[in-house]
Amino acid sequence: MKLSSFEIRQRILRKMVRHNWWGGKHTAFDNIPKGFPKELWKDVKNELKQLAREGFVVKKPTGYGLHVSLNVGMKPEIEKIIFESNSGLEV
Repeated sequence: MKLSSFEIRQRILRKMVRHNWWGGKHTAFDNIPKGFPKELWKDVKNELKQLAREGFVVKKPTGYGLHVSLNVGMKPEIEKIIFESNSGLEV
C-alpha cells in the first residue's frame, strides 16, 4: 500500500484527534506509527517530524522518551486537513 505524503499526514492527525491527544494530553512518539502498515512506519515518523516543524504537533521531552500532542492553537487548520479530501479510510 502506497500513500501520498498528504494522506499520511491526514491519517496521523485524524488518529491523534480521535484519541484526543491535544495540548497536555500526549502520547509517545513511537506510538503514532502503530496501526499503519509496517512498510510505512519510516514515512509516518518522517511526516510526524515535519508536522512538528510546521507547528501542528508539539513535542514534549519526558524522562521516558519523546511525547507528542496536537497544537491547540492550530485546531482550525488541523480540522481543515482532516476533512479536506476524506477518503473514508481510517487508521
